[in-house]
Amino acid sequence: MTMPVLLHAAFGLLRQLEPLIVLEQLGSSLFDTALLMVVKDRCSNVTEPGKSREESQQKAFTDFYMTYNLIIRLVPILPALLLARLSDRGWRKAPVVVSLCGYLLSRVALLLVVLFRLPLEVMFGAAVLFGLSGGFGAFWPGVMTLVSLRSTAKDRSKVMMRVELLYGAAGLVGSLVSGHLFLLYSSSLGNGTILLSVGTVVNLLSLLHSIFLLQVKQVRSEEPEGNSHLLTSSSDSSSVVEPPPKINKVNVVLLFVAAFLYDFAVGGAVEILGAFVLKAPLSWTATQVGYGNAAGCGIFLTSFLGVIVFRRCVSDVTLILIGMVSFASGIYFMSFVTTTVMFYLARSLNLFALIPMPTIRSLLSQQVPASLCGTALTCLQLTLKFAGLAYIPAFTKIYQRTLEWFPGFVFILASIFTVLGMIPVSIIGCRLARRRQYERIEED
Repeated sequence: MTMPVLLHAAFGLLRQLEPLIVLEQLGSSLFDTALLMVVKDRCSNVTEPGKSREESQQKAFTDFYMTYNLIIRLVPILPALLLARLSDRGWRKAPVVVSLCGYLLSRVALLLVVLFRLPLEVMFGAAVLFGLSGGFGAFWPGVMTLVSLRSTAKDRSKVMMRVELLYGAAGLVGSLVSGHLFLLYSSSLGNGTILLSVGTVVNLLSLLHSIFLLQVKQVRSEEPEGNSHLLTSSSDSSSVVEPPPKINKVNVVLLFVAAFLYDFAVGGAVEILGAFVLKAPLSWTATQVGYGNAAGCGIFLTSFLGVIVFRRCVSDVTLILIGMVSFASGIYFMSFVTTTVMFYLARSLNLFALIPMPTIRSLLSQQVPASLCGTALTCLQLTLKFAGLAYIPAFTKIYQRTLEWFPGFVFILASIFTVLGMIPVSIIGCRLARRRQYERIEED
């Protein structure tokens, strides 16, 4: 009897969302390291008149990533909206399945670039295919919509952060092994072939899981509306009600502004971080790049622990502010990093930097009717896409122009924009506090 029970439990686990998240992020972390190192190798011999060799390499490297990242943020906008509409009409798995097809095609494209020594520009075409499938702008809102359907308003913040934790843990493992896999070499294959082959297989498994195993289910809250809190705290400041029958427009706008500014800061800094660690004085190898990516993924773990600890005594708004302060301080310190040890010290200040975005998503889901949750989350993700269209060229060009005299200047800018993002969050906190006070007066 024990074996059938175990098999049934294992099959039930496989039908959950968690295995899909692990597989997708494992494949993505392997791909990210591979793409970074392939681009570095292709740019290693680039020289431009009037510029040093390192400056020429950095310009070629950042120009490639600027174009590539602009494509994967611009092209998915319309497909992601269409997939969100399908999701809200009952096709809940559509954004996940279709976007994973694009993930797989882009991984195969990079593998072909390495195997057949194709021009690096082939990856621009792969980015277009990735975007036409909806990309991350369709995949992640699709995942978050499924998470929202599986949880009550009381537990939604915790469940969303748990998903972020799992996503980060998978990225941590993938990043740790990615550098070592990249260096595996055979006489007939070049560096990165084995890494990309493994990553492609993992992404294929995630696609097959989403098609054949993933189960969509919805949990309906049985609790009275007055007891439906996002955070299980006795503090009045942490009380959040069930989604309202109509949209709270002011709060939604403030949340979108805060998300835009914070993503502008975080995305801009991360956009440059890859190039920053490859240049002197750090000059990282593939293995060190993997470890650095793992440190970034480790922030998922520390952010989750931060939510578990802080949610007992503070509100969602305070959680967001804690995360923003964490990122602002760490990225400011990153401006002056000259050694690997200093890099990890700066990263250690970012312990709670990933708390704001899932908490903003959770708050957003409380400001709109449940029937519009998928569309709202997708619109938020598309807002972040537009932030990317702004910060990618802005931070890239600023970095190129300040490379000689202060390469860390872009990180100071990121810190400033993070502080600006704290303003709308603080306004939301005041509005929610006044609303709760008004409700208490009405009850009395």
